[in-house]
Amino acid sequence: MRKTHMISRRYLPSMPSLLALEAVDRTGSASAAAAELNLTQGAISRQLQAFEAQIGVALIQRENHRLRLTPAAQDYCREIRRALQALSQASLTLRANPEGGALNLAILPAFGMHWLAPRLADFAARHPEVTVNLSTRLRPFDFANSHFDAAIHYGRQDWPGAAYLPLLQEDLIAVASPALLKAPLQRADDIISYPLLQLESRTGDWGRWLAHHGQPHQRPAAMLFDQFATMTQAAIHGLGAALIPRFLIEPDLASGRLVPAFGPAIQSLGSYYLVWPKDRPERSPLTSFRSWLGGQIAV
Repeated sequence: MRKTHMISRRYLPSMPSLLALEAVDRTGSASAAAAELNLTQGAISRQLQAFEAQIGVALIQRENHRLRLTPAAQDYCREIRRALQALSQASLTLRANPEGGALNLAILPAFGMHWLAPRLADFAARHPEVTVNLSTRLRPFDFANSHFDAAIHYGRQDWPGAAYLPLLQEDLIAVASPALLKAPLQRADDIISYPLLQLESRTGDWGRWLAHHGQPHQRPAAMLFDQFATMTQAAIHGLGAALIPRFLIEPDLASGRLVPAFGPAIQSLGSYYLVWPKDRPERSPLTSFRSWLGGQIAV
């Protein structure tokens, strides 16, 4: 059984005191805080006085009948704000799924749309007690300062403090619209005579692709995109040749909207992983989701 520790109540302020202090810090005055909280200015002042008496630290500087937070209290308010946001998020999660747990998952948009989303109906059928909440994050973040239970990560096993479940090795294929590329290229470096497209987070991909095909030490210029979805559409509409993970464009290759430019797909430097914080007790929704994902990989 997991041990829990009782929260000390000695320095745990009341919610009205926390709200009063946070509102004064954010609005800049007791009168504005009182109006926002539907209280009198005197009530705000009393809440702050009670807070100071409880914690034993001066929080307010009183100047000419005006209240101003001390520098230490301003720092404290930043922590209060994060805690209040966490409480609000927890309440929304409970309201959204009062019968079971919720899994807050950060996803990469292309992987989430093309690989994960088509499979989620199966997870929902197997685990109706779990609500999966999805939000897009393009880069690693600090789990300690977020409400996420886990994330989809592309790259290497370099997310600080995270545990990993490998999901998919990525293969890149050079493609273009048939309107732009009338026939497959005879040589890999012929691609340089065409406009090129690439992700702004992967500016070395074309150089790696050329080196793989025997043309090293090249770094051709290319139009930049922040997501595969927009880059794929640009390639379909003839804006240029693009290196795109094959699993994202299987329907476009099958329909002929995109055609291979030269050679087979090459292995990318990175892979896709499910990551979650190692130092946080694992909740049952994450355990169920991780186990289900393991089954999807084995299929």
